[in-house]
Amino acid sequence: MTAREAAYQVVLRVFEDDAYADRVLRSAAAKLDARDRALAQRLAFGTVQRVRTLDHAIETLGKRPVRKLDPPVRAALRLGAYQLGFTEVATHAAVNETVELVRRARLERAVAFTNAVMRRLSEGIEELLRCLTEDTPKMAALKHSYPDWVAELWWDELGRDDALELMRAQNEPPERVVRLNHRKAGSIAGTPDRDLPSAWHVDRVDEDAFEAGLIWPQSRGSQLAGLVVGARPGERTLDLCAAPGGKATQLEGEVVAVELHAGRARELEENCRRLGADNVTVVNADATHLPPELTGFDRVLVDAPCSGLGVLAGRPDLRWRAEPLPELQLELLRVAAERVKPGGTIVYAVCTINTAENEEVVEASGLAPQPLGDEWPQFRHPRRPEFLLTLPNVHHTSGFFIARLTP
Repeated sequence: MTAREAAYQVVLRVFEDDAYADRVLRSAAAKLDARDRALAQRLAFGTVQRVRTLDHAIETLGKRPVRKLDPPVRAALRLGAYQLGFTEVATHAAVNETVELVRRARLERAVAFTNAVMRRLSEGIEELLRCLTEDTPKMAALKHSYPDWVAELWWDELGRDDALELMRAQNEPPERVVRLNHRKAGSIAGTPDRDLPSAWHVDRVDEDAFEAGLIWPQSRGSQLAGLVVGARPGERTLDLCAAPGGKATQLEGEVVAVELHAGRARELEENCRRLGADNVTVVNADATHLPPELTGFDRVLVDAPCSGLGVLAGRPDLRWRAEPLPELQLELLRVAAERVKPGGTIVYAVCTINTAENEEVVEASGLAPQPLGDEWPQFRHPRRPEFLLTLPNVHHTSGFFIARLTP
């Protein structure tokens, strides 16, 4: 298995089997060394992110609708087009390797066609990409490879310039940041963040340090949400949607971490063990139907499922499957209001940039916001200063909306 073969498997499985890119990559690249694994990820994730633009190039220059191609040919051409249009890979290498992928798929009848399309792409894709405009949301969505609805949403809510900056930013690799685990002694190479006390910027995630529980890969936006909870020793905190456990294991005091899916609950338990977070009790349950004894908490964290429009840089396939979930989010906030004790606080955090899942959910809940803008001025929401909003194009981290609320 080469890096390109692993990347090809990811592209094929994501679009033909609706698989998740990170999971396919984990298995496909398992036997590659670190350098080839990084190359496979770059090629696979970049192709999945840019697929709308790539399909436009393939159809325009290849003169054949992408949907009519055999799946292996479609995946190989997408990967080849990405290398020609968005990387420094040598043209001859991109062309030859793409043809070989089709040959190894035992589609000899499609080899000549693949070679011809790749030759046309090598001659024309640079000019085609250069001529794509971004004057309207639909044009920008094609140029930067987003669904129309996402481009239109950001255009309406942020304005043209900020929407374009956000679209560009989420096509770049995400920040490489870890959270130091203060439960365990150790040191790592990196640079401390100027705003968040446990955040470290690293060149790579040290796998040995991770396995030893010294660090947890976690964006600054995500770490900020955990800090806003403000859990202290002696308090009880309920984390309603806890897996994989990044925020739950940030919290002090007694933590009850709820996870709906049994497999993810087991993963959450293992992560707590690795990090030495023996203050966390994992409960495998539906957060909307909790056991009656789970009540009277000082703090509740609602890190709710959402469309994920703030983490598209790190989850390349998410833009093609994203779905707003305001009804579920509102239901979870209602559960939180029932389970928090009088005088307690609720933190609502979602990794999306979408008013319908952010401010509007808070307003519909009837809960009262506590002002956060003065506490964290560098992350103050630009239109609603009582909330926080991290933006990939502004703060260079994942996008998070964060509100602290009281019943």
